[in-house]
Amino acid sequence: MDNSVYGSTLQPFAGITTFMRQPATRELKDVDVAILGIPFDSATSYRSGTRFGPRKIRELSAMLWGSNQVLRVAPLDHLRVIDYGDVDVVPVDIHETFARTTATVKTILDAGATVISLGGDHSLALPLLRAHHAKFGKLAVVHFDSHGDMWDYDFVGYKYSHGTPFRRAVEEDLIDTDAYLQIGIRGSTSALDDYEMATNLGARIMTIRDAMAQGTEKIVETIRQTVGTRPIYISFDIDAVDPAYAPGTGTPEVGGFTSFQALEMVRGLAGLNSVGFDLVEVDPSFDHGDITSLLAANLVFEFLSLAALKKRAAQ
Repeated sequence: MDNSVYGSTLQPFAGITTFMRQPATRELKDVDVAILGIPFDSATSYRSGTRFGPRKIRELSAMLWGSNQVLRVAPLDHLRVIDYGDVDVVPVDIHETFARTTATVKTILDAGATVISLGGDHSLALPLLRAHHAKFGKLAVVHFDSHGDMWDYDFVGYKYSHGTPFRRAVEEDLIDTDAYLQIGIRGSTSALDDYEMATNLGARIMTIRDAMAQGTEKIVETIRQTVGTRPIYISFDIDAVDPAYAPGTGTPEVGGFTSFQALEMVRGLAGLNSVGFDLVEVDPSFDHGDITSLLAANLVFEFLSLAALKKRAAQ
C-alpha cells in the first residue's frame, strides 16, 4: 500500500491525520499493530469530552518523526502499522459500546495484530481486557493512573463507569492479581479505606508518594520483578501525569508524574511480554496548546517502540 497519500513523507502540518499518517484500513493481512480509537465518554463522573481524544491524539501524532533515540528503534521499520479507525460506539448505551469494543478488538487480535487503543474514558479498559483475556488468558496488568478505578459503584446502583473497570475485571477473573500494579495513585478519596479495599481485591498499589521516593528506575525494577514473563496489558490513564503537564483530562489530580517520568516508565518496559495497550482520558476541550494530546501521542509512540523491540527480538 502506498503510504504517501497520507502524508507520511510530508511536514507535520500536511497530510491526513491518521496515526503517524499510516494507512487507514480494516484489512488485517500481515498487520503487526492496529491503532484503534474508542471515542466514548458517557461513563465519566466529572468532565466529559474524552470522546474527542482519539481524533486529537492522531492529529498530534504528525509530530512524531519515527526514530526512537532512547530505545534505539524505528518502529515503522519493523512493524506494519495501520489505523483501524474507531469503534462505532453508542453514547447512550455503555453495554452495547462494551460489546462492540470487545468484538472489534477480538477481530484484530484473532488476525494476529497487537491493538493500541485510544480513549475515550477508562471504563473501556473492561471490554479491552475481556478481549485480550479471550486471546491470552489471565493478564498481568500495569496500570498507570491517579485513581484505582476499583470502586464497586461510581453511582449507586450502576456497576459500570470509569471508576469501576478494574474491580469488574478482577471479579471476572481477567487479571492475574499476583501481577497487577497500580502506579501513581493519589488525591483525596471518598473513604479512608479506599486503598485497603483495592489491595484486598488483589491490586498492588504504588502511590505517587511511594513512586516519587523510589524514582523511575526503581519503579521499573518493581514492575519487571512482579510481572516476569507473563502476558502484560498496559493501561495508561493520562491523569497519572500532573495537570501541569497534562491539563486536558476529565478528572485531574495535582501532584503527579512529569511528562519525562511517564515516558521513562513506559520505556523501562522494553523486553517484557506486552500484548496490549490503551491510552485513555485525554480531553482536548481542557487542553492548553495541545500539550496533553502531544504527550499522549508520544506515549503511544513508546508503545509502538515496545512492540517493535519485541518483534525484533523474536526474529
